[in-house]
Amino acid sequence: MNSPESAAERAAEAPVCSAKGCRADAVWVLAWNNPKLHTPDRRKTWLACDEHREHLSSFLGVRGFLKDVVTLEEWESSS
Repeated sequence: MNSPESAAERAAEAPVCSAKGCRADAVWVLAWNNPKLHTPDRRKTWLACDEHREHLSSFLGVRGFLKDVVTLEEWESSS
């Protein structure tokens, strides 16, 4: 009998967009940092599909949090 995959297992296989309610495959990594909470070298990440990249980037950018936007492939190869 096959057991259903857990959400964690699915996430490990195919990263998904961080936009609320979006389940599309992630294509972009938005690296950010809240200077009131994090040291300057710390990077938090959100993932984005093509459709939500600009919206999520704008959200972080307006607050001065956005540090970098790179493709998921580029991010993974630099890790």
